Amino acid sequence: MACAICQIRRPRRFCPGVRGDICTLCCGTEREVTVDCPLDCEYLWESRKHEKPQPLPEGGLPNQDLMISREALDENDTVLGFLAQELGRGGAQQPGYRGLRYPRSVGSFYPHPPNTANRTGVRNPASNPLAAGLCRALDAAIEEFRREEAERVGMHKTGERIIMGMLTFLQHFELSYNNGRKRGRAFLHALLDFYPLEVAPEVSGTSSLLLP
Repeated sequence: MACAICQIRRPRRFCPGVRGDICTLCCGTEREVTVDCPLDCEYLWESRKHEKPQPLPEGGLPNQDLMISREALDENDTVLGFLAQELGRGGAQQPGYRGLRYPRSVGSFYPHPPNTANRTGVRNPASNPLAAGLCRALDAAIEEFRREEAERVGMHKTGERIIMGMLTFLQHFELSYNNGRKRGRAFLHALLDFYPLEVAPEVSGTSSLLLP
């Protein structure tokens, strides 16, 4: 019996991504590269302990003019938790989801369906339907959040500047966890670790997502 991927080496473990037995070398080299690894794979979780983030894009973090202060993050922790859970929920439902790639905008969160982009922000002409679907779902969730907020307090308390700042924070968070693998979802793993879908974020308190 041979590895289901290389067809050469002896298999050592079952891979739920290919639904077959594979060798440890293929598990290490093909994980999140050619294999869509389920988020609950024990070997994927173990590999997270040894991953090193990829270098940040040239010129530093993108969209720095949209960043908001640490105090604003603390004051809007509920909004951050909501966005994090919506991203986690949407990403967990889409096997090909990789990370945050949304355009800068004023007046509309997602004016156009996003295209794929590399870490320097250069966009590929080919459309990315998975990312576009996630953006549409998140946009709808944000509108619903603001509508319910307006009904509850009589006004749109959470302005667009705050929401765009939160999305920028989450984009930077994704970059800090990006492992550089083609189908990598280390960001999604980290997001679900901080904000499990079955547990609602606390209404007040300091966000555990804050980076140093």
